[in-house]
Amino acid sequence: MNKQKPMPILLIEDDEYEVNCFKEHMKNREDVQLVKYTNSSYEGLEYVKKYIPEGIILDLELHKGEGSGLSFLQEMKKLKLDFKPLIIITTNVSSDIIYNHIHALGVDFIFYKKQADYSPEIVINAMASLRETLYSNKLNIAKTKTTTETPIEHEERIKEKIESELDLIGISNHLKGRKYLFDAIFYLLDNNEDNESVFYHLANTYKIGNSSISRAMQTAINHAWRKSPIEDLIVHYKARINYETGVPTPTEFIYYYAEKIRKFV
Repeated sequence: MNKQKPMPILLIEDDEYEVNCFKEHMKNREDVQLVKYTNSSYEGLEYVKKYIPEGIILDLELHKGEGSGLSFLQEMKKLKLDFKPLIIITTNVSSDIIYNHIHALGVDFIFYKKQADYSPEIVINAMASLRETLYSNKLNIAKTKTTTETPIEHEERIKEKIESELDLIGISNHLKGRKYLFDAIFYLLDNNEDNESVFYHLANTYKIGNSSISRAMQTAINHAWRKSPIEDLIVHYKARINYETGVPTPTEFIYYYAEKIRKFV
């Protein structure tokens, strides 16, 4: 987080009046910036992946939009983002059961819209004030986990990171090539000096030829580049691609992600 820059915020809200109020209160502030707004929880998930907001203001109900705040929280949890945004919920629901549930899904603060002093400005002020304290707390927790994790926990964290990266660009779970890509990236992370053996390792593990493994990998990559939004691919895959084919080769792909994830660990 760069404290010198405005805090990038995503707004997911279906009430047009509220949206306009949020936009009005944010447009002249130097500490926050509205990067995108939507009335759809599905579109909101795409914006999270594309813009990596530092804060999210989420209407829990979205009766006039698409989806719901609850489904957004559940799906966002699956993304396994490197940096978890601060999340403030706005809602017309007053229920301790609901509040406890959404806190467990990662919500940092809840505003009840029917309380006497509620306003979009108060929500924005809360987000800005929470920025430093909550970010610092989460950073300290992350550091503690990193320094105390066991070898097994470390391995699981790396595997989750690989799965997350493959999900972000749409490498489909139903394709066999995804498993090969995952295993190849994981293998390279532990065998950096033995790069030529990765396909031999996979062939020996799965008892099939190198060419079959390579074809399955390429099929999975081609499928992602055909089906995923170009914006997601540009944001999450930054290596150069052969302009004649328009997609990375399996070798280019696995080496790019091995290097990217190596920086993460």
